[in-house]
Amino acid sequence: MAGRTVLVTGGAGYIGSHVCKQLALAGDTPVVLDSLEHGHRQLVRYGPFEHGDVRDRTRLDAVFAHHRPDAVMHFAAYTDVGESVANPGRYYANNVGGSVELLAAMVRHDVGALVFSSTCATYGLPRTLPLTEEHPQHPISPYGASKHMVERILDDFAAAHRLRSIRLRYFNAAGADPDGELGELHDPETHLIPLVLQVAAGLREAVAVYGDTYPTADGSCVRDYVHVTDLADAHVRALDHLDAGGASDAYNLGTGTGASVLEVIEAAREATGAAIPAVTHPPRPGDPPELVAGADRAATELGWRPERSGLATILADAWRWQTRQHREPATPRTPGMSGTPGQG
Repeated sequence: MAGRTVLVTGGAGYIGSHVCKQLALAGDTPVVLDSLEHGHRQLVRYGPFEHGDVRDRTRLDAVFAHHRPDAVMHFAAYTDVGESVANPGRYYANNVGGSVELLAAMVRHDVGALVFSSTCATYGLPRTLPLTEEHPQHPISPYGASKHMVERILDDFAAAHRLRSIRLRYFNAAGADPDGELGELHDPETHLIPLVLQVAAGLREAVAVYGDTYPTADGSCVRDYVHVTDLADAHVRALDHLDAGGASDAYNLGTGTGASVLEVIEAAREATGAAIPAVTHPPRPGDPPELVAGADRAATELGWRPERSGLATILADAWRWQTRQHREPATPRTPGMSGTPGQG
């Protein structure tokens, strides 16, 4: 169902910006609300921009009143697992407190559909693989716990206010827009694939490998990498599902196939032609040896298939984005955006 106005919190970030493009391609209007604390103004290209924080009730009311969204997609959150362990209060105040403010604004403005950016970190250490939606949720980091808390809060808002939601639990988002318009701009960067490609580009000396004695084929951690464009497609499908009267539910987004850290590095060497030195470090506490998704429910109920999530395609798209960053600056292309950029 096209022609919707969708409020996208955190839409100037990595995944949110790709979802905005997918919404625009589907004929919808994404309205980005972002504090720009971690987001990037140049990634807002496909609809209006509003500068603001989801914890600011007055700002939320103004944005809802002005744009009158039909639905909300919620990405605004802190996402660094290590930082969440060191500073849990910051994560609970932002990720949980901000979500409660957003949901309360949805109730005040009679918006009843939400697609929530969740994570496989809500499961904690896997008891069985692949991880399905029925796996117990016992997060081991404040980041994962904050997302799990919001999922629980969504159940309560559904019971009290009939607010329907789809919770999408990502595995490892990776890659970049195939057209080269969008990609990862984290500062500091913590994701493996952009770090590996920064080494290939000569921006770093070596990539760190944390642990080489895990019970995996080559001793390094195994993760399920899913292309960010495939993730974006799942969000539009989730909103279509709600529009068609679908019930609230949770869906894993992954491929069901894992790649190890050493396999990613070797594939990046092939993709870039660079040597990409790697240095082994001790394992990080709490890193599971393997995380692989069971995503049959998304396939069956949302019709979702990860079309671009082969490792070679992910690396090719990410490398195109990485090299482009050093050739030309990105500039917004959509005129008439409201709001002003600034510090969040």
